[in-house]
Amino acid sequence: MQATKLTPDKFNIFIIGILAILGGEVQGQIFALRRSNSPNKESAAEQQQQQYMQQSVRTPTLPSALSFAGEKIPLENFDTRESLERELMVNMFWHSQAILIIKQTSRFFPTIEAILKKNKIPDDFKYLCVAESGLQQVVSSAKAVGFWQLMPATGKELGLEINDEVDERYHIEKSTRAACRYLQKSYDLFGSWTLAAVSYNMGVKGLTQQIQQQKSVSYHDLRLNDETSRYLFRILALKLIISDPQKYGFYIPLNEMYPPYRYKEVAVSTPVPSWADFAIRHNTNYKILKLLNTWLRDVSLTNKGNRTYYIKVPEAGFRENAYNNNNNSNNSNSKQ
Repeated sequence: MQATKLTPDKFNIFIIGILAILGGEVQGQIFALRRSNSPNKESAAEQQQQQYMQQSVRTPTLPSALSFAGEKIPLENFDTRESLERELMVNMFWHSQAILIIKQTSRFFPTIEAILKKNKIPDDFKYLCVAESGLQQVVSSAKAVGFWQLMPATGKELGLEINDEVDERYHIEKSTRAACRYLQKSYDLFGSWTLAAVSYNMGVKGLTQQIQQQKSVSYHDLRLNDETSRYLFRILALKLIISDPQKYGFYIPLNEMYPPYRYKEVAVSTPVPSWADFAIRHNTNYKILKLLNTWLRDVSLTNKGNRTYYIKVPEAGFRENAYNNNNNSNNSNSKQ
């Protein structure tokens, strides 16, 4: 067979093809060589960007020891470690949600913490509340409502008023106290705060059945449905991130945290024909009144039972000056 003559044009095409194949590797080596020959020429902005990328895109750092409500988490078990790592990654890299949650904690955690403490429920259960709702007044597809995601029947069993005009599942203080009653009852039954938390997700009856079938009283040894298997680890991941945001790549100045609502309470024992008129009489508007009292579900209140309700109305100037009274430190929050 006659050999093909290698003309200059064909030679150039050949070289270009080789470079195209090796392009990424060659360019990377050239870039690395240039950096090694002139390390001081890299701008401060580039160094900062590289440092940020190294910190943001990485395997999360697992603690050497961890507990929930004073109960040890067996991180020596590979399945436990990997379950925690999974939930850490999910929540670390869901940046918008994580940032909103961290910012909300300064607004709502003081109220929740005080109620947990008064009812002798471990402080770690505030992270269960975060796992349930992200500290938002959400409604699930199953019609669970509020910060603590209570179903209608459960809410009524726990003493909450639920009707077309009033739904106390949206009442932060009352729903938190109701959740405390549920958790204490579960703890009394199972003798474990971890199992009390798990029962909050899958129900006391469902958890009891699984314990009996699998002959184990440890959450970490039980094979449960996917949601419940991940549930405690999501709570723990949120605990780690919220407790030390910077460690997990979140830098939020204290003066950018959401300020707590400042309000006074007005007792109401009669019908209220119009909440809009009520708001105006108390130097606010319908929007802000409903923001502070999300449990009021209608434009009026018939109050046929002549019950006494305590309505939150904002302190004078709060809406306009909320951030002026916030922490003005420029330092990022390292601990919440």
